[in-house]
Amino acid sequence: MRNHDRPLAGSCHALSCRLRSGQQLSGHREGQVTATVHVAVLDPLPVFRHGVAASLSCLGYLVEEPANAEVWLRERPGGIVLLTLCCTEDLDRLTALCRLRPRPLVVAVLSADDASLGMRAMQAGARSVVAREVTVSALQRAVSATLDGEAVMPTEVADLLVTDRGGRAPRGSVPSAEQIAWLRRLSDGWTVTRLALDAGYSERAMYRLLRALYQRIGVSTRLEAIVLAHDKGWFEN
Repeated sequence: MRNHDRPLAGSCHALSCRLRSGQQLSGHREGQVTATVHVAVLDPLPVFRHGVAASLSCLGYLVEEPANAEVWLRERPGGIVLLTLCCTEDLDRLTALCRLRPRPLVVAVLSADDASLGMRAMQAGARSVVAREVTVSALQRAVSATLDGEAVMPTEVADLLVTDRGGRAPRGSVPSAEQIAWLRRLSDGWTVTRLALDAGYSERAMYRLLRALYQRIGVSTRLEAIVLAHDKGWFEN
């Protein structure tokens, strides 16, 4: 496994020593030198914070672990905050940060597989959402994209934002042709493992996509989704 494909918690290495030494690093893109980009990591686990520091410092970002994020943002305009959401209090903390002016760059890091929490983070003002178990390369892309003015989020979070609902989408929401095909195959007795292989996703990602689909059409289980699809005539198209 390549180093950049490893989870962040396992990516701590010698790069973190550059941060402890206080060395100033300049953010950069290929062929271009830019001003230093400061990154704050707010997470309860030191191993995760050190993994983030190691993976982002090699891109030229100066990664810090401030005790007070609001003070840190005032002292470092243009900085970006990675804030892990473990509970509703963390969401309140994110909301308070996003109310600062100028509005800061905040990336919400989901510690649990909870698309609705990710959606609420985006609605509260987060610029992007990533999962805590994301790989090093995925985190690097997310931070770079956020700095470039783009929003990055899991598919299931985007689906919930489209419905503009905090809970389930209203019954009658029609899934995409691909999603209907997934339900048809599940109705035919396919396992999620087989479906994931056919669709080109990992099994874990497939489970997430199906949960997001169930939320979108207003059901809780696979059986309810299949029954609803039959009732709506989606398999007849």
